[in-house]
Amino acid sequence: MKATRSGKPTREELLAAAGKTVPDVIAHGLHILFCGINPGLYTAVVGFHFARPGNRFWPALHAAGFTEKLFMPSAERDLLRRGYGITNVVNRATATAAELSPEELRAGGKSLVSKVRRYRPRFLAVLGVGAYRAAFDCPQARLGRQDEKIGETVVWVLPNPSGLNAHYQPPQLARLFRELRLAAEEKT
Repeated sequence: MKATRSGKPTREELLAAAGKTVPDVIAHGLHILFCGINPGLYTAVVGFHFARPGNRFWPALHAAGFTEKLFMPSAERDLLRRGYGITNVVNRATATAAELSPEELRAGGKSLVSKVRRYRPRFLAVLGVGAYRAAFDCPQARLGRQDEKIGETVVWVLPNPSGLNAHYQPPQLARLFRELRLAAEEKT
């Protein structure tokens, strides 16, 4: 489904996007595979990850030094050349992550483990501590590096960069994303 000429999806397009999926941006042997909770409706309409205006993923990547400039969501495939990719715990688009059931998150976690074992990124960065806790049955998980690994892949948890997550402001997001970048550079 395409956005309107102005680039902003209509209400009808957003409603019709429920349940749609967005293809992964993935390749074998990435430095970091970033993992969102699930696509939002705006993202599903335009077809690019973290596309909703107000989502802070792209600004956090830039501020943390992952990219030399602020990327637009439409440039997401350029991340692959830098060794980064994007996937989701659950592929189904919803208006909010709160619409996902615990069962869906657990099933998504199992699927994600299979994907990580197949593609073998050095790091998996799950963007949302609540989603990580539910998907991996780790109720005490905190932000940062996790004790558990998936094969040789280091698991890292970052805050959800959605503009709806008021707990973390842009400077905090940049600092936490930078910690991951520095840890990944050390491992290289």
